[in-house]
Amino acid sequence: MELINQHTKAIMEGCKERARDAGLNVQTETLEYIVTNKDLLELGPKNMIPTLYDYWVHDVEVLKERGKYGIYPHNPYETVINTRPAISFYNDNNPDWLNVMIFYHVLAHIDFFHNNLYYRHTWDEDFAGQALSDKRTMAMLRSEKGRWVDYVIEFSRGIDNLVDYYGLMSEMDRPEQLNGSKRLDYYFDVFLQQIKGVTVGEYLKELDRYNETVEKYGPVGESVFFAAVSRTYPEFEAMFEKQKDRTKGASKDILGFLEAHSPFLAKEENRWMITVMEMVRKTSLYFQPQLRTKIMNEGWASYWHDKLFLLDDRMKGNEVTYASVNAKVTAMPRVGLNPYALGMRLFSFIEEMADKGRFSFDFRRLKDVNERERFNKRTGTGMDFIFSVRENMNDFTFINTFVDQAFVDRHKLFVSERRANRERGVWEYSVKSRKAESYRQMLLDSLYHPPCIVVDEEKSKDGCLYLDHRFEGKPLVQEFIAGTMMGIEYLWGGRVKLETTEWVAEPEPAYDPLNLFSYMLRKSTAQVKRKKYLERAVYTMEKRQLTRSIVT
Repeated sequence: MELINQHTKAIMEGCKERARDAGLNVQTETLEYIVTNKDLLELGPKNMIPTLYDYWVHDVEVLKERGKYGIYPHNPYETVINTRPAISFYNDNNPDWLNVMIFYHVLAHIDFFHNNLYYRHTWDEDFAGQALSDKRTMAMLRSEKGRWVDYVIEFSRGIDNLVDYYGLMSEMDRPEQLNGSKRLDYYFDVFLQQIKGVTVGEYLKELDRYNETVEKYGPVGESVFFAAVSRTYPEFEAMFEKQKDRTKGASKDILGFLEAHSPFLAKEENRWMITVMEMVRKTSLYFQPQLRTKIMNEGWASYWHDKLFLLDDRMKGNEVTYASVNAKVTAMPRVGLNPYALGMRLFSFIEEMADKGRFSFDFRRLKDVNERERFNKRTGTGMDFIFSVRENMNDFTFINTFVDQAFVDRHKLFVSERRANRERGVWEYSVKSRKAESYRQMLLDSLYHPPCIVVDEEKSKDGCLYLDHRFEGKPLVQEFIAGTMMGIEYLWGGRVKLETTEWVAEPEPAYDPLNLFSYMLRKSTAQVKRKKYLERAVYTMEKRQLTRSIVT
């Protein structure tokens, strides 16, 4: 792995200038490396972070990918990671014209990383530097603790998808001077509006009084303000304490809760495990935005490499080859999902609709199909609109807001279903629905959505950790429950319970040897018509033994 040469770097700097002129916000310093396919195979399991801590699963993934590559050789064109400065990797055999296309794609990724609000907790961090520091710490711990370090990593990574990412985002939404002031949040957001039902004028007057008090008294201004509140509303403090008690038992970050409250980790000889767990937790939080913006991120990059490369004079003479390469990246499959293709077409569609003024009330109130087709206000705001979308949305809001019937019809999209043709021994695909609602739901079902499992502190008694799965229509994967809970039990140091909801099918008909034909008929009918119902269950892990009981 080495930095690109000066000739190729000059091409990148030229691409940066044109990207900035088009409106992309790209930082001055970037690092570009030439890598072989072997390098990419080894960096892939580490999310392309060269300095990420070592872990045995990474080696297994490398071996697996080498096996795949031996059978199906492929040539990845680029990879870019969200670091400061941004780092990107390129194959060593790319011609200059292809690098121009790839550089535009990479620069659009960088613009997305630096401007989408779901990445804002990463904007001021040098993750590559932090990862290197963590890697050295991990190596030092391995020299002292041996294989126990990998056990802790294993158990922590089993629940690293349950980190409270949105809790972190909501903390960052609050002004810096208000962080930690839950009393202030409760007073203005709940007490005044929901309990007292004050008018807008009274609310603004109270807000002005708070600002004046803080400005006059400085750091103690909030205490002075609430002293006056207590005289006006004597019941406020008691109601605030009750509210704290009600919200107390809903810790959404299991890793963070274990770090802070585990009796096992609190022991002096085990405190080193918290360091390892925090590395895993921090890494998970850093990569959460990528998981939630895959379609938008790739669509934004594909939109801009297509737009900018077609205007670049350096593509001349390579139009046909570019069309072939670009089609492989952005072709819309008839079955399945290509985030590059879907995202790019959706951004183009949004830009066109905004240019025509079709996100206005005037357009939405039209019922006549012909009038809607002719509607065109020529607002010229399409580019500004997609930049706003890029800044404020994730994949869920992106798809849920803009995938409508017009978009589905334009690109002839549909939801397919397959069934086995036993006579021919093949799968047959057919169109199940062409409705936007069905296609949108199919896309939403494919998005990253970890289960919501929180710590119920009220039920966590007598040394037992009680976990509550907030059921959202998808049950937990049963084969992972035992292993994951065993890891949590180890980190907690005691009994662990998990309350969850599962689909349970009605039992099959009882076997009747005296009337075999009737039994087979009832069984065949039952397999088709067996009803499923939801059942609330509690899994208990104690001394590495898992039991299941029903919540009555």
